[in-house]
Amino acid sequence: MSDAATFEVDARGLSCPMPLLKARKAVATAEPGQRVVVYATDRGAESDFRAYCDRAGHRLESLQWQDDVLRIELLRGE
Repeated sequence: MSDAATFEVDARGLSCPMPLLKARKAVATAEPGQRVVVYATDRGAESDFRAYCDRAGHRLESLQWQDDVLRIELLRGE
């Protein structure tokens, strides 16, 4: 976690479902509207996070691959 408004989750090197499970724990701690940034290397994380945000009502701000690391940015929903 880098500051009060943003939670950071380093899930690099972890396989499915661990990146999503770690992110869900951070989201549960965040207040509605707070930003959660996840770094993952698992290739399945992109589709997992799209589905998770859609089902859970969180706003997926961005999914960006940089080299072999996916940066996922979401805002916690109500």
